[in-house]
Amino acid sequence: MFFASDNAGPVHPQIMNRLAQANSGHAMPYGNDAIMDEVRDAIRTTFEAPEAAVYLVATGTAANALALACYTQPWQTIFCSVTSHIHEDECNAPEFYAGAAKLTMVETDDKMTPEALTKAIEKHPEGNVHGAQRGPVSITQVTERGSVHSLEELNALTAVAKRYDLPVHLDGARFANALVALGCSPAEMTWKAGVDVVSFGGTKNGCMGVEAVIFFDPAKAWEFELRRKRGAHLFSKHRFLSAQMAGYLQDDLWRATARQANDNARYLADGLRAAGATMLHEPDANMIFAKWPRRIHQKLQAAGAKYYVMDGPLDSGDPDTPLSARLVCDWSVGTEAIDQFLSYF
Repeated sequence: MFFASDNAGPVHPQIMNRLAQANSGHAMPYGNDAIMDEVRDAIRTTFEAPEAAVYLVATGTAANALALACYTQPWQTIFCSVTSHIHEDECNAPEFYAGAAKLTMVETDDKMTPEALTKAIEKHPEGNVHGAQRGPVSITQVTERGSVHSLEELNALTAVAKRYDLPVHLDGARFANALVALGCSPAEMTWKAGVDVVSFGGTKNGCMGVEAVIFFDPAKAWEFELRRKRGAHLFSKHRFLSAQMAGYLQDDLWRATARQANDNARYLADGLRAAGATMLHEPDANMIFAKWPRRIHQKLQAAGAKYYVMDGPLDSGDPDTPLSARLVCDWSVGTEAIDQFLSYF
């Protein structure tokens, strides 16, 4: 009954197999391995972007921070949701890698809106030497509240950014989950929607630890290479990053694992609703925020269930007081574990 995070799940056997295959003989280091050529071609084909520059790093924070640094001057500010991962969970890494550029919050309860983005941008007038200058817009897809921006919503946000001549970054740690939920193509959710650079996540969706950074404008390629090296994120035995991503892309495994994770979350959400839990956000992908009585939380925790209780205290207080929780499903969670979890309601 492990619903704490999709970071905690196992590596998919297909990816493990590619790692085992890569662990034979010698290969050129630093991204010059033959498997990386395979990955680059596969991503360009998948995203319908034959000129895209493709790079791999080991963590989502590195992917976001290094990508944003390529589009941000130290005197600029990055526009992001108040609930974005780069604000809530990256320990100022984007600011660090962008030379102390600041983040400007776009006020929202969940998904970013064009109106809120416009308001945030307008608070930083051009030509004011005393204030931060306008920098890139960063959109989280899936959001940190489990919602997915529709294609129409993405296009509306990028239209605002382009109106102010600002580049757009997409934090796609759960890119595959969002794409499966929308039923669209990778191109439609990125460059066709006005996205300049995307962090294409693998770690949360069956990989051991690999994320791709995809620049649809290859002019940023050399700068990223320098920033990746300077930031200590260029792997010497790079083939083990390449092998993961190759296995992830092979036979569209990345879509299959995301679809399974989303299906697991839908099954769990339906069961929670049937048991009387209240949904705090509509679970569009594989993340659920819900509320139910303290006494049930206590039973679940005592039985070994792993998930985050978002408020509390858990151990004391009225047993009927509802407490909110976050639950995340990965590809490996089956209905048996979900049924066991639901049996405590």
